[in-house]
Amino acid sequence: MRFLDDRTPQFDLTYNDVFLVPTFSDVGSRMSVDLTPPEGIGTTVPVVVANMTAVAGRRMAETIARRGGLAVFPQDISPAAVADMTAAVKRADRIVDTPITLLASDTVNAALDLIHKRAHRAVIVVDDDHKPVGIFTEGDAEGVDRFSPLDSVMTASPIAINRELSIEQMFEQLSQRRVHLAPVIDDRGRLHGVITEKGALRSAMYEPAVDAHRRLMLAAAVGINGDVKTKAESLVDTGVDVIVVDTAHGHQERMLEAVRVVRAVAPDLPLVAGNVVTVQGTNDLISAGADIVKVGVGPGAMCTTRMMTGVGRPQFSAVLACAESARSQGRHVWADGGVRHPRDVALALAAGASSVMIGSWLAGTHESAADAIRDPSGRLYKENYGMASSRAVSGRTRGESEFEQARKALFEEGISASKMYLDPEMPGVEDILDTITAGVRSSCTYAGAATIDEFHQRALIGIQSQAGFTEGRPLDTW
Repeated sequence: MRFLDDRTPQFDLTYNDVFLVPTFSDVGSRMSVDLTPPEGIGTTVPVVVANMTAVAGRRMAETIARRGGLAVFPQDISPAAVADMTAAVKRADRIVDTPITLLASDTVNAALDLIHKRAHRAVIVVDDDHKPVGIFTEGDAEGVDRFSPLDSVMTASPIAINRELSIEQMFEQLSQRRVHLAPVIDDRGRLHGVITEKGALRSAMYEPAVDAHRRLMLAAAVGINGDVKTKAESLVDTGVDVIVVDTAHGHQERMLEAVRVVRAVAPDLPLVAGNVVTVQGTNDLISAGADIVKVGVGPGAMCTTRMMTGVGRPQFSAVLACAESARSQGRHVWADGGVRHPRDVALALAAGASSVMIGSWLAGTHESAADAIRDPSGRLYKENYGMASSRAVSGRTRGESEFEQARKALFEEGISASKMYLDPEMPGVEDILDTITAGVRSSCTYAGAATIDEFHQRALIGIQSQAGFTEGRPLDTW
């Protein structure tokens, strides 16, 4: 990466301060761009779902891995819960979505409570042999008593698609029969999953992130307090694919010791550690055993660290400096925080990040861990909160005395409650991923890059004023 006219900036920059300059390109199509991250851990798109309690759960991990990304389970989750969620993700199909199922005797109300757990927004009604007998969607509940049984309102005898068909054949069957969704069955007629037209198209475009056994990948985080060794051993036994050692201030002795401990426990697993914003912090984490360093202090949407403490660093410059040092040692960085638009992902990759972590942007999706709530106007939203907020601290310290919990809750550097509304046009994480990958692919073609490594090498970056950034924003529409 180089700056336009070789102008070295005299101050640190964030994503709004910079832009990509188009250069000569011989990349004919954005579909020719390979988005596989250079860290080589098994992902096929450079997107990592941050370890936020309200965001990264089983549904999110399964869905993002199916499209090539990676989700990180938060460190606040109990070992038993991590084990259960890991097992569920590993069982999930690489192609078709996991269904929401109920029996015909279950109520409309029960279906409505579950229907927003998945972006396909359908409940498959099954019999006692787990064979599909009907489909229920939200529209079926209009004008119906909420305690009505599902067999009185469902679409009965739905068209079913055999799991052995190819993706193209699945799409053709949906298209020919003019249905956007269908249950997928095994050779015994039992429900295996759900396929939609969009899902079939995405399965043809994205390569899933899988482990050596062709199962979906996932990561899990461990903090630096308590018995780090035991927690890390539990994650290894559980079967996670990547371990993330996570704390807000990653450049401290306790963090370095935690990294050494986890490295010893999991010598063969990719190890991510952070957060830092300096070259020295990056080097020290790598020396302790980190393969990937998380970069970012204070740029999160739910984080108040910079306003509370004055600590942090503009994200673009932080990623640029840390990535350069990591690359010189054969290691990589993840840009963690500050991402609001697809352009920000592209700029983080241009600065040298191998992948980009996203949290709050994905909080308002069907797949996020929080429950969907309707506001008085009928709009769906989910609650999100920062991982240094009093709410998060309370969750992490629930095993301590009430006095200690109350004392620690006084110190917060994050927002404890925020409403993240589901966008009717892009309510699922896959919808957002589509916009990100489309944007990054186009960015690469503008730079004449066919891979993420080439993108970083060829990227030409300019510095702009706030007016320059505003000029690039679309106008509000009415």
